[in-house]
Amino acid sequence: MSLNSDALRLFLAVVDAGTMSAAAEMLGQTASGVSRGLSRLEEDLGVTLLTRTTRRMELTEEGALFLQKARGIVASLEEAEECMRMVHQQPAGRLRVDASAPVMLHCVVPHVAEFRRAYPAITLELTSNDRIVDLMEHRSDVALRAGPLTDSTLHARPLRPAPRWLLASPDYIARRGEPKDVDELLQHELLGFTQPESLNVWPLRHAGGSSFAITPTLATSSGETQYQLALRGVGIACLSDFMVRDELADGRLVKVMEHAYTDYLQPLNAVYYRNTQLSRRIACFLDFIAARM
Repeated sequence: MSLNSDALRLFLAVVDAGTMSAAAEMLGQTASGVSRGLSRLEEDLGVTLLTRTTRRMELTEEGALFLQKARGIVASLEEAEECMRMVHQQPAGRLRVDASAPVMLHCVVPHVAEFRRAYPAITLELTSNDRIVDLMEHRSDVALRAGPLTDSTLHARPLRPAPRWLLASPDYIARRGEPKDVDELLQHELLGFTQPESLNVWPLRHAGGSSFAITPTLATSSGETQYQLALRGVGIACLSDFMVRDELADGRLVKVMEHAYTDYLQPLNAVYYRNTQLSRRIACFLDFIAARM
């Protein structure tokens, strides 16, 4: 039996992509070529790694065990390659960055072209998830997360925190009027989150304290969806400042109940595992993004 890193990477691509055709697209191969490669790997190992039907694939017990080992081997190979590149002081290799859609679109995407010019040897992979994901499960090297952190196994680098504003379109205010206090606010269309509930606590000063828990009349899983709904006059949303600077400047959105704002700043952190050595490509990405935020 003779295994090589290409066979391991092919297996990981099939598992992560979920289908032969998606893995083939990821690897730049044909679906039939990927299928043959996986079959050869199973023959070399003498086990079935994946049960395959016309609709889906599932890991066998042996496949799940091999997956864990294969990820570790490929990660070690990439780390060895990274060490060799570090000798020449050239940050290079694949960098997987995960963030919620608003953070990705408003904090990362505007700077990607400049980053690529500065570090052409780094291959970026950008993914968006509006829920907190497991970095290992999603094969992410670093994630940008808004809000308080709860996972103590992660190392965090604080980035610039942002205030959250209550916002609506001028059209909505013209139709419904501006609420003057939290009692009037409850009579309005409130755009909130399906989860986590902590994002439905708005930073508002009132008789009961400096925060106010709302019950959304329309709930979404994405801040970007709320942003689009607010622009279209559907209701009032509580959004991070980095999402709406241009819209506030040109009047497409206006602040609501500004007299009740607090000095709350929503944390924004870049996180990665404590038990992994910070590679040069992660370090240069964090330095680059921090400087621009």
